[in-house]
This record gives sequence, structure tokens and C-alpha cells, in this order.
Amino acid sequence: MRRTLLTLLIVAGISVSACTGNDKPAQKTSAEKAVTGKKAEWVNFNDGLARSAKEKKHMIVDFYTDWCHWCKVMDEKTFSDAKVNQKLLDRFVTVRIAAEDASQTATFKGRTFTNVELTRAFGVTGFPSLAFLNSDGEVITVVPGYVPPETFIYILDYMDKECYRKQVPFEEFMKNKGDCGDAKKSET
Repeated sequence: MRRTLLTLLIVAGISVSACTGNDKPAQKTSAEKAVTGKKAEWVNFNDGLARSAKEKKHMIVDFYTDWCHWCKVMDEKTFSDAKVNQKLLDRFVTVRIAAEDASQTATFKGRTFTNVELTRAFGVTGFPSLAFLNSDGEVITVVPGYVPPETFIYILDYMDKECYRKQVPFEEFMKNKGDCGDAKKSET
């Protein structure tokens, strides 16, 4: 499974950018501002774990900082994309962690962490970084950096269809246009 997840990181990394220092904020175009319908609801870590277990959905944890240019681009381009937003609403529990906020806490695996400690515990060193957890609260992988919507939708489908359990390489999944065999089919 590690090789499959490593492939996911490498393929996603082809079009990934991350913040490790101060960057300029992204500018929205009028087309990017116009997002129709209900938006995915971002909740805190503890609420996300509870909802994920109750609803039997994968959880995405968005580790971000306020100064991160690529975090803003991820919000404005990827998370605001209509297909991505709908998939997040239907199939995932979305969590947001302000990585530098030491005043907020979360409990994970029986231990209480500040956001800063939780960010370190997940091995996050650049922003944005997205952690994917299954409904049992087990970490599947962490994807560092900005991912454009056309790649991110494949990552969401890969996770939702649980192709990682079948050890289907992400590159093969993309080449097969989102098919990983007889894995659980998601709604599109």
C-alpha cells in the first residue's frame, strides 16, 4: 500500500505547489467567485472525526495558514470547482486546521494536540497539505501542496472508491479514467 500512496503523491506532485514562507495572496476572477449551490462545510477536527465515523465517510483535513498563497489558490480554484465541491458535499467530511494556531486543540488517538502539534504529528511541513483519513480515523495519506481541480477530482474518486485498499497505483487509476476494478463505485 505504501508504494500505491507514494505513487499518488508523486503523480499529484507533478502539478503541486506549496507554501513554506510568505507568498503573495491569490486574486479571484469574477468567474471564480461565482460558485452556485451549497458549499462544502468545513468543520473542526473533533467534529470531523465524529461525523466521519457516524456517516461512514472519508475525512479530508486541510492544513493551511493565513499567509499561504497556495492555500488561497486551493480555496479559490480547487475547492470552489463545482464538481469538486459536489463530491466533497456528497462523499466526504471536510475539516480545516489553522496549522499555526496553538490556541485550538483536537483529540486524536486518545491524545490532545494543539493545532501546531497536530500539524507536526501528521508530518506536514508545507502548506496547503491535505490528510485523508478513513471512517475509522486511520490516516491513509497526506498530499502536500496545491492540487488543481482536474487532478483533485481523481484523488477524491480514488479515495472514495478505496482503490488504495486494492493497491491500485494512482497513476493507473488516472490512466483508466477513474476505474480501479470492482472497487466501491461512487456517485458522480
